[in-house]
Formats: sequence, structure tokens, C-alpha cells
Amino acid sequence: MVIMAADHGVARHGVSAFPQAVTAQMVRNVLRGGAASSVLARHAHAELVVVDVGVDADLSDLPGLRQHKIAFGTHDMTREPAMSREQAWRAVEVGINIASELIAAGADLIAPGEKGIGNTTAASAVIAGLCGLPVASVTGRGTGIDEAGWGRKVALIEAALALHRPDPADGLGVLAAVGGFDIGGMAGLMLGAAARRVPVLIDGVIAGAAALVALNLAPAIQPYLIATHRSVERGHAAVFERIGSTPLFDLQMRLGEASGAALAIPLCQVACTLVGKITTTQEFSHA
Repeated sequence: MVIMAADHGVARHGVSAFPQAVTAQMVRNVLRGGAASSVLARHAHAELVVVDVGVDADLSDLPGLRQHKIAFGTHDMTREPAMSREQAWRAVEVGINIASELIAAGADLIAPGEKGIGNTTAASAVIAGLCGLPVASVTGRGTGIDEAGWGRKVALIEAALALHRPDPADGLGVLAAVGGFDIGGMAGLMLGAAARRVPVLIDGVIAGAAALVALNLAPAIQPYLIATHRSVERGHAAVFERIGSTPLFDLQMRLGEASGAALAIPLCQVACTLVGKITTTQEFSHA
């Protein structure tokens, strides 16, 4: 389980129920072992890796945190591109390199996750930009904002897409215009894992947005993507359609941070056990 942590400039518009400073607090909680991802990783006997790819705080003193900060959060997408194209690619490269390192050390399943206030706004913008869908149809309530907050969120995404007009055929361009460093890092994890024939568990809508970016960059990775669960976020349905994978379960989850992917790890282990040990009709008929 790899958690990509980053902040988003659009958060200053109040698109979340929590202030941006909470991102750094959440990262500290994960490393202390108190977050849902921490608990679920222990339960699944999975290694938990936490990466600072763009938190708007100095976390260089945190033991156990992998330091790959590209910038102290993205820019406000409603006024300028969230990041430069070069920064977008750097985020993807971080994920590719970490996946390569973990797989070389023995990892046989990668579950990308994220931490960052405002990241469902960026994810919805990426999904709308890549799929050409109305913003309202792929934008949910994230941390639980009210109706007025949701309307503001939709309007901000619409304004950003109207300003930048990213090309849906250019995944890196969409990521740079309205995405986040966390989304880029997760896309890189997927690319790096698939390149080494290791499957990836797709978590919630933010990981789903990253999957769309990764698929745009390298369509051949599709067979390695496993949709784990259907979240309450509206944009998730568009993700499933694009990646061609039916989610394994629907528990009305909305947490992110690879929590749904963690619940799918035992299902994957059971599937492998069955494939490896069950006796087929052909086999027992000749016994």
C-alpha cells in the first residue's frame, strides 16, 4: 500500500469540509499507525509506504516518510495550471520509481492511495477532462460538504476546465492543468507495476482518476488494473467504464487512502489460492 500525500491550491476556495493544514496532520497520523490505512495495512500484512510528493508543509523531520516533494502543493487551477507539464511528469516518475523499487524487493501487489485536502476536486476535474463528461455528473461531496459547497465545487471545476481547455487525448496535459501531485504519483505507481507484470488495486475515485491518466499514457496496462470497490463518489462509474473492470464490492465507502484496496487484498489472495489448489473437473475425472 503506497500513500501519495499532496496538497491542492484549489482548496483555498473551501471545496472541503476541512482546512488544508489537515493534510500534514493526516500524514503524521498514518505514520503513527492511527489512520485507517495504517490499521488495514497491518490487518492485511501489507507493507505501508507513505510518500510526500507535494504536501504544503515541511515534513522533512518525519521518520519513515519518503521525501519526494515536487512543490508545496499545486497552484490554484481556477487561475493557472495546477502544475507545469514538467512537474506533472516528475510526479509520474516518482510513482514509477517507487513501484520499481518495491517490486524489486518482492512486492507482488500494489495498492495506491492518497492523502490531501481538496483531492476529490482535482480528481473530478481530471475525470471530466479525460472523459468529456459534464462536471456535475462526476463530482461528489468529498469529505461531506453541503449543497452550497457542492455547487461551488462544481463551478470551480467548470471554470478551471473552461480556462485551460485541456486536450482529452493528452493525459499528462490534463494532469498538469487540473490534477495533483498525488494523482500523478499514483498514475506512476500503476505504470511501474504494470511494466513489471504486477497487478494494481484501484481504490476510490482519486485513485480512479490516476488510473485514467495512466491508461491514457499507456493503454496496455489495462489488464493489470483491478477495481476494488464502488464508492459513493459520482465519478467512480466513469472510471469503471473506462478501465473495463467491475468493482469487487460496494460498501458505500468514501475514505480513500487505499482503504478499499486494502479490503480487497484478502479477496485477491483467496482467488490465487483457489486457482492454484482447486481440483478441476478434468483433473478429478481422471483421478
